[in-house]
Amino acid sequence: MSSAASSPAPRRTGRPRSPEADRAILDATRAALVELGWGKLTMGDVAARAGVAKTTLYRRWAGKSELVVDAVAALFDEHLELPDRGSLQADIEGVVLQFAALLERPETKTALMAVVAESTRDDALRERIRGAIVDRQKRLVLLGRERAQARGELPGEEDPASAARNADLIFDVVAGSVVHRTLVSAEPVGPEWAREFAALLVAGLKNL
Repeated sequence: MSSAASSPAPRRTGRPRSPEADRAILDATRAALVELGWGKLTMGDVAARAGVAKTTLYRRWAGKSELVVDAVAALFDEHLELPDRGSLQADIEGVVLQFAALLERPETKTALMAVVAESTRDDALRERIRGAIVDRQKRLVLLGRERAQARGELPGEEDPASAARNADLIFDVVAGSVVHRTLVSAEPVGPEWAREFAALLVAGLKNL
């Protein structure tokens, strides 16, 4: 008498990722980087600080470069938003001041400078920075432009390719200017500088 074949048991995929553990790991990464610097930072240091096994880190990140990029990206996602101040110029002033304040934080400054320097020798890391930080933060440009067009401050753009190029240009101008002033020139970004910068940028946008 033959017995019916039993169906295979469902395959276990392991424990789901914990947002709390991820946050602890990213917090520990930034703290370790500030204290130890890029050269001395190891995955083991991060695991010990976060209270997780080193294998937990390697299930999520291939190495410290990817981990540090995600640690920086999490700060940007958490602390950068486009305030609605009623005009394009005021909105730009607000996000510029937020960005500058974020870059003044030791963990942001140390991590961002480290991964950018490392990316000059690592194409894959450069692409990860683009995907995790640059492309995600371009949402602020798209939102600001959409608001300005709805207010009648900027004309609509019929050509999607041209609109995408302009968004890239706006992002590069804002990010490049603030990063250079804050991290390279070590000059303050205060309300007056933000106001002058925003006025200059808005004048240029109206001529695009």
